[in-house]
Amino acid sequence: MVIDGKTKTCGLIGNPVEHTMSPLIHNTLAEKMGINLVYVPFLVTEEVETAIKGASLLHLHGLNVTVPHKSAVIPALAEIDPLAEKIGAVNTLVSTEGGFKGYNTDMTGLYRAMASYGISLEGEEVILLGAGGAARAVAFLCGFYGVKKVYLCNRSVEKGKLVAKEVNVGLEKELVIPLGLEEYTKIPDGKYLCIQATSVGLAPKDTEVVISDPAFYEKVHTGFDLIYRPANTRFMQLVKAHGGKAYHGLKMLLYQGVEAFELWNQVKVSEKYALEVYEKMKGAMGIEE
Repeated sequence: MVIDGKTKTCGLIGNPVEHTMSPLIHNTLAEKMGINLVYVPFLVTEEVETAIKGASLLHLHGLNVTVPHKSAVIPALAEIDPLAEKIGAVNTLVSTEGGFKGYNTDMTGLYRAMASYGISLEGEEVILLGAGGAARAVAFLCGFYGVKKVYLCNRSVEKGKLVAKEVNVGLEKELVIPLGLEEYTKIPDGKYLCIQATSVGLAPKDTEVVISDPAFYEKVHTGFDLIYRPANTRFMQLVKAHGGKAYHGLKMLLYQGVEAFELWNQVKVSEKYALEVYEKMKGAMGIEE
């Protein structure tokens, strides 16, 4: 592509950003769709609000936000989407006349990723592992898309109770039931969709798992791990060993990027282009499915 005075500049802020796959997603989509846009990572270690002000003054077209800044950027925004406001985290900033507007495409990206595998949330009962920012967002997503019940299992019961209260108050219904990790036996017999929303199992500690008891995995018909590196986590291995289906989070990364690209450029990315990008992502990671 030719970079000129009309090139839109987008990027990612976070710490670290060295190993991000986001440039592959956005630069590939820009090339395929003939959009004059370039995407680069920006390392931001502190003074997040100052960084956002600088990005606005530089007329950056849009930004993605990754850890640890997804909540810290909120005070610097001119506007925030209602979904992102409820979740309390943003990952996509869109330039407006008054500044940046914040969105959360992580969760809508997760929804699209699960839908691509034929996973439906409506009417489902879910076991959610974790009580961090990602788990909190997943719990809200479950509420928005018609999940009947969420059993939130976390090492710290108190933290789980706090997240459950925040989500239940925000959704105005008693959706989330907090449990300790060892209390999964209190979950009624049945088969559940289980979403793994902790960092446990992330490479290089890919032999670790939140719950190791084989009896737990007898309750799981489908496991979705937000982690995508490694592509076959210990959690996924245990789900499959007990007859369930299991998926990693690379498509979530894909679709959150696709949705950000659509917001920045007011376009619709075809599924054909999205899947072509996904193949490039798998190639970059050496993943075979």
